[in-house]
Amino acid sequence: MTLRTARFLPCHSGPAAWSSILGDQTSANPLGTDITADLVIVGGGFAGLSAARRVLQLEPDTRVVLLEAGLIAQGAAGRNSGFMIDLPHELTSDDYAGAGDDVALIELNRRAIAFGREAVGEYGIKVDYFDPVGKVNGAVGDAGHEHNISYAKHLKALGESCEILDEKEMLELTGSRYYRSGLYTPGTVMLQPAGYVREFADGLRHSVALHENSPVLGFEKQGGSWRVQTHNGSVATPRILLANNGHLESFGYAQGRLMQIFLFASMTRELTEQEQQVLGGAPRWGITPSDPMGTTMRRIDAGQGGHRIITRTCAKFCPNMQTSSADMARASKVHRKKFDDRFPQLRSVDMEFSWAGHLCLSRNGVAVTKEVDDGVFAACVQNGLGTTRGTLTGIAAAEMACGHSSEITRHFLAEEEPIRLPPTPLASLGANAYLRFKEWRAGAE
Repeated sequence: MTLRTARFLPCHSGPAAWSSILGDQTSANPLGTDITADLVIVGGGFAGLSAARRVLQLEPDTRVVLLEAGLIAQGAAGRNSGFMIDLPHELTSDDYAGAGDDVALIELNRRAIAFGREAVGEYGIKVDYFDPVGKVNGAVGDAGHEHNISYAKHLKALGESCEILDEKEMLELTGSRYYRSGLYTPGTVMLQPAGYVREFADGLRHSVALHENSPVLGFEKQGGSWRVQTHNGSVATPRILLANNGHLESFGYAQGRLMQIFLFASMTRELTEQEQQVLGGAPRWGITPSDPMGTTMRRIDAGQGGHRIITRTCAKFCPNMQTSSADMARASKVHRKKFDDRFPQLRSVDMEFSWAGHLCLSRNGVAVTKEVDDGVFAACVQNGLGTTRGTLTGIAAAEMACGHSSEITRHFLAEEEPIRLPPTPLASLGANAYLRFKEWRAGAE
């Protein structure tokens, strides 16, 4: 008999602003009885929803139950910045240049984007929630500009198109005089992440039993099947697909190998028409920093939830998978300064929302997407790239659970194991010292 009990359940700091600005959503349907299924998916984010869709493509008659701990889009899927990136994007590097076969990785990322685009058409997802507008790496100082030049050379060597924007072009795009230059790449899709996953989930409801507010407390092997337990019900199933990213470790898998990181963001109140005119620039854009530990900025318009600007920076290693009020207060203060530096003409604009989002990394940048137990498949460890990597791991784990092989499954099955971390006290001290150093070094970026 095998028993896996959750050590931690998802714990969120601050509202999921991307979902809040969209208003009410479909009422939750918590699991309240004992049922059976052919497959249980744990987690309703990018990985879990993509896995459900892929399973139904391969096995249309499969009885799929999807269990989400909270409401769809209230977790990590509604707390990211909404960049669905096709290019090498190594967060632990200085200039994003990837390692290994970047051509193969780009092809996989574009398959994830194509999968998302197909879901938009199939489920009638609002096109504003899936905007293939590209993104810009913004540079402030000499080091950031050199990072962009280096990355551009790397991309051109791969045969990828990109364009360096000068200071005037950055002003015309953003309304900010802060940026020295930018590197535009056309392949990124800018999501309204909560809108995308909410409508993706709605599209699945006619063929998947989706139960929100149903955190999985554990699962136990009983004979030839598993019993998945929630607060008020259970599911008997021969197959489980864990699409819960860092919470994979909560169930005892990959223990001591995963870095539980939180990133922090703030979103303004809706800008008035006068403030929009004062700002100028384009109504939608996304700026990732030339230094990965810099500040991400994004502007959205009415089609994505209102004329607002999002600021994201600050990171914290939290092995207990939750942040503190002090962490939030520090991040909010930093966000205010970063925003004012870039948009002094909008100093009177308040931040309506501030929040933390949980992501999971491995030291060697690998996912955990494989069969981790008899009939238990993982689509986890997205390394901060959950919109694309989550989609890919969801597809791969679904294919593995259905006995199907593809380039996507072969990619993840060929990956190494995550490298072990130092003991917890040393890991916490070392990781947070390193993150603060990287944040300091990024400086104005």
